[in-house]
Amino acid sequence: MIGSLQGLKVLDLSRVLAGPYCTMLMADLGAEVIKVEQPGIGDDSRAFAPFVGKESAYFMSLNRGKKSICLDLKKEKDKEVLWELIKKCDIIVENFRPGTMEKLGFGYEDIKPINPSIIYAAISGFGHTGPYSQLPAYDMIVQAMGGVMSITGEQGRPPVRVGTSIGDITAALFGTIGILAALNVRNQTGQGQKIDVSMLDSQVAILENAIVRYQTSGQAPKPLGTKHPSIAPFQAFPTKDYYVIVAVGNDSLWEKFCKILDIEYLLIDPRFKTNNDRIGHVDELEKIIKQITITKTTDEWLEIIRAAGIPVAAINTIDKVVKDPQVLARNMLVELVHPVAGKMIVPGNPIKLSLNPPVIETPAPLLGENTASVLQEFLGWDEKKAADFVSN
Repeated sequence: MIGSLQGLKVLDLSRVLAGPYCTMLMADLGAEVIKVEQPGIGDDSRAFAPFVGKESAYFMSLNRGKKSICLDLKKEKDKEVLWELIKKCDIIVENFRPGTMEKLGFGYEDIKPINPSIIYAAISGFGHTGPYSQLPAYDMIVQAMGGVMSITGEQGRPPVRVGTSIGDITAALFGTIGILAALNVRNQTGQGQKIDVSMLDSQVAILENAIVRYQTSGQAPKPLGTKHPSIAPFQAFPTKDYYVIVAVGNDSLWEKFCKILDIEYLLIDPRFKTNNDRIGHVDELEKIIKQITITKTTDEWLEIIRAAGIPVAAINTIDKVVKDPQVLARNMLVELVHPVAGKMIVPGNPIKLSLNPPVIETPAPLLGENTASVLQEFLGWDEKKAADFVSN
């Protein structure tokens, strides 16, 4: 089967999460991704727990389908190899602090004259412009600075980090979208371009309605726990054994919900008549509903509420997610066989294309595993020359 990005060659100069996640998505979609790593050390995340033997499961979860080549960019002969690879590639992805690639002599302006059709994606904490561009950043730094942490957590409690690294992952997704947009331009004009994606920008972009709520009220939004700021009831309620998530998204669903909970008298209560009324009295409404939901188990409520056509869910722990029949039916868990770690289960790709679906077959590479083969296939080196380069 032909991958949707088949024929595209990606030079992955990134490490840890944002850049590798971006290039992993492209590898799933059929692009040939060459991951450039430092000899003897590799991507920083090769040292991140958890481990299977001596291999990092963290690294393996983000670098499937790629080829690893070791180059020491402090050595001129290795720099020359990188230049030759740049001439052959369509896309470069890097996530160093702005200025790092320029110091090495591989900034976009250095590369553009050599390969004017190259698409150069730079993902960084704060972008390549602005007063913060040189500051170091990690996921939690941008979650904090971008406002996400200020609206995450329980009411009246300290802010908390979102449970996954959304600072890195959203930047990776926006970076991928930028690359695809630039490819479309290149298909029409033949010209490449630089893509500058900031993790902080990406956090601001996903604030959704928080900014408009501030603009219209003049007050900064605060954490609401599981409550929705604009819809009610739309939150977690305690059950006899845990919690159940109920999403009553409109007045029609509200009427159904009142009937199954036997609280139809609330339909004529002026405090709860419309969604706007319910938002204004959400704490009072929560107290009434909690007294009822606590009388049955989560599974019992799931059956009752689903039968009424109301969106409802249990709060699955990860051990339940990996056994969920819908998750399994959608191929969202994929088994790969790593040459050292053995069988690994990794998340699948959520992009379901009818003609060219993503293919996940190859595990993450060992450090430098493909150095010789890449030099032969891409640069036309003979076997001896490639072997000599690797041994030196």
